[in-house]
Amino acid sequence: MELKEYIDHTQLKPTATPQMIEDLCKEAATNNFYAVCVNGCHVTAAKKHLKNTSVKIAAVVGFPLGAMSTEAKIAEAKICIENGADEVDMVINIGWLKAKEYDAVENDIQQIKEAIGNKVLKVIIETCYLTDDEKRIACQLALNAKADFVKTSTGFGSGGATLHDVGLMKEVVEDKAKIKASGGIRDYATAIQYIEKGVSRIGTSSGIAIVNSKK
Repeated sequence: MELKEYIDHTQLKPTATPQMIEDLCKEAATNNFYAVCVNGCHVTAAKKHLKNTSVKIAAVVGFPLGAMSTEAKIAEAKICIENGADEVDMVINIGWLKAKEYDAVENDIQQIKEAIGNKVLKVIIETCYLTDDEKRIACQLALNAKADFVKTSTGFGSGGATLHDVGLMKEVVEDKAKIKASGGIRDYATAIQYIEKGVSRIGTSSGIAIVNSKK
């Protein structure tokens, strides 16, 4: 698989305009990226711009804090899927995890997975706020809830992906779930390091720079 097929071309800024989303989609289609990743309000537009292409649409849910009610996350996820999203990238309730309310965290994930059915669910554990033990627990809870991916970061926290965290996540999920690294990956050499470490997807707003930096 080529590097471009690992990339979720991402535009999640609160200032993103409809024109910026259109540009994102055109770039993704031109470069044959795997997916675009957008906020829920942009899913309908992304669907229109990506018509007749193979590019998937990932929508973020509970983003970027993860602290809204499970019911709100479910409603958001359902709307995103109805509007054309192929994948959902949800943020866990970090406060519940820190408080060791593990059943609540797992239920939060599980209900969203049930709501979106066979669509892909990526679970953002926001590693920058967690201890290594909490990262392991978060990955196990995502596995228990039948998530398809665990994901390092929102890109809006105090830090992004690290190779250490990806290695730790891989130890837990093995081949039972995939890993998405997100946050701070901006060049070809770094992207390759993450792929060699075991990630199946890279979330980045620097997709074009990454593929061009190989040249």
